[in-house]
Amino acid sequence: MSFILKPRLKLHQDETMSRFHNSPAPWLTGEKPALSASRKMHLKTIILSLAKEQLDQEESEREREKEKALAERVPDLELNNLSSQELQDLCRELHSKIDVTDEERYDTEMKAGKHAKEILDLSQKIFDLRGKFKRPPLRRVRMSADAMLRALLGSKHKVSMDLRANLKSVKKEEKEDKAQDIGDWRKNVEAMSGMEGRKKMFDTALQHQ
Repeated sequence: MSFILKPRLKLHQDETMSRFHNSPAPWLTGEKPALSASRKMHLKTIILSLAKEQLDQEESEREREKEKALAERVPDLELNNLSSQELQDLCRELHSKIDVTDEERYDTEMKAGKHAKEILDLSQKIFDLRGKFKRPPLRRVRMSADAMLRALLGSKHKVSMDLRANLKSVKKEEKEDKAQDIGDWRKNVEAMSGMEGRKKMFDTALQHQ
């Protein structure tokens, strides 16, 4: 029944959606809606019944696969004609198989946990890389102080900066003072030479007395 209803239901849904998209809203035109309430309820009931049938089929398929796997891996035991020693040997063999299965299960769980951690780390790296951008290669550019300030503050701010204003000019002043002292000393020597110089020296000595 489900295989018969599926194509009809799909065809009816396609017709309903095309009619809904191609026609204006019924409350604007005053027309009656395309589907009545009873019709909608009937369609919902059919959809739910189809979904229930599909779920039942999937569950039955899982049960069949489980039984098939158990029949392949766990064969039926024949214990009627076995002695006590043979039963003990069989129990030991089964216990050894159980131990091997537990080890394989533990290894599988460890591998699954490791893969899950790697997936989590990779997803975190992807998330971190999305927020970053590729930095362009930097080149050395010669800029003046005013150009750097304009680049930092923007073109609207007009700022001029003189870096030489705060530099000390002590050495230059000392050289100028030394040159001036040397020049004055030579002038004094020239002024003191001769009779006039001796007369000036004599007058200054009398004044000090």
